[in-house]
Amino acid sequence: MQYITDLNSHQWKKRTAVTLGKFDGLHRGHQKLVEKIREYGNDGCESVVCAFDMGRETLMTKEERRRHLEGKADYLIDCPFTRELREMEAEDFIGDILSRRLCAAHLVVGTDFSFGHNKRGNAAMLEEYAGKYGYTVDVVEKERYQGRVISSTYIKEALSGGDVELAGTLLGYPYEMSGTVEHGKRLGRTLGFPTMNIEPEEKKILPRFGVYACRVEIDGIWYGGIGNAGIKPTVTSEHKRLLEVFVFGYEGDAYGKRIRAQFCDFERPETKFASVEELKEHVMKDIRYGEEYFRRHPVSLER
Repeated sequence: MQYITDLNSHQWKKRTAVTLGKFDGLHRGHQKLVEKIREYGNDGCESVVCAFDMGRETLMTKEERRRHLEGKADYLIDCPFTRELREMEAEDFIGDILSRRLCAAHLVVGTDFSFGHNKRGNAAMLEEYAGKYGYTVDVVEKERYQGRVISSTYIKEALSGGDVELAGTLLGYPYEMSGTVEHGKRLGRTLGFPTMNIEPEEKKILPRFGVYACRVEIDGIWYGGIGNAGIKPTVTSEHKRLLEVFVFGYEGDAYGKRIRAQFCDFERPETKFASVEELKEHVMKDIRYGEEYFRRHPVSLER
């Protein structure tokens, strides 16, 4: 998959099948749109995901969005929602962006897709102008779960309550975060369970602060473990958001490595304990919980 950050930087050699949106989380509804543009590859079209800025709080980073789309589309355009786009009239967006710059032969959008100045354009307008600009339009119905439309808002609600299992069901994959392992205070090592700290990007949403069973990928190998998402109130007053993970069976030095952690199950909320000794006692309980969870849900250590 080719990654593009400027609508003007690529000269298309073929017509394209394009889907557009924020694609925050790339949940099951988004995946239906991506699957549809891939079908047009049989017509000789290149599949293009045109992804706009995701907003103030996001379910995934741009890097994570790129990784999840790898092998599922020919191109990902990371398109900043510039003043030009905000103020562009709807028909100009169709003619200039979709037709001229993207060479669209097929457009695939959701039922609530909007575009142009003051969001005056919608799926019906795309269909109205299809003949003039020479493209087809597929308007894809929303994906639902238990009667409710799957959306980024629905997933964020699940995460805020610690329901990472529901969030994973809506996404179609476990909610995760990735980052480079930082040096911390080494308190975990002193207490007998060395941990890895990763800091989320500024806009990346952490689930409800607390302790989770986590699958952790290091150097392409998956391990079971436990993770505390939060601010570690017992040992610091910095209020710095972190994910601190203790990985079962890993004996290497992970500092400076980029790792991924998937949230599998919520155990308990984050708590400020009266002493480090009380913290250690609860962490030992957390470890037993995590070990039991992964006895029931084994993790393959294979690459």
